[in-house]
Amino acid sequence: MPHPPAVTFTARLDGDPGHIPLPFDPRDVFGRARPPVVVTINDHSYRSTVAIMSGRTFVPFRRSHREAAGVAQAGTCEVTLTLDTAPRGVTVPASLAAALDAAGARAGWDRLSFTARRELVEAIETAKRVDTRERRTAAAVAAARGRMA
Repeated sequence: MPHPPAVTFTARLDGDPGHIPLPFDPRDVFGRARPPVVVTINDHSYRSTVAIMSGRTFVPFRRSHREAAGVAQAGTCEVTLTLDTAPRGVTVPASLAAALDAAGARAGWDRLSFTARRELVEAIETAKRVDTRERRTAAAVAAARGRMA
């Protein structure tokens, strides 16, 4: 089985820690403009999607990933992007699954993007207080129903 396409480059971080600018056109490497990729920096990897905004091509780089990779907000770092061919799924916590089913919102949940589902589940799972978890669960159900909480 052939390996998925990959590219390694030195990224110049300009002080905006929210993204890693790409010095190449992803269509040339991955065959499309916004491919799903695995981002590897140092020993840290995460799944993302190439984004294009205002003519700039980049991959998102949240603070949690920057800290896990041990990368400063400004400077350079070596980045490897590999085409992500693995299925994208999110494990739904039992409490959220029950709330989605009770609201008849499971189909709406399934229509949300992988990233939206992942971020909603992460928000629920990282809640320290019960009331925060319940509020975030309600927000996830609202998102699945197509409206903001």
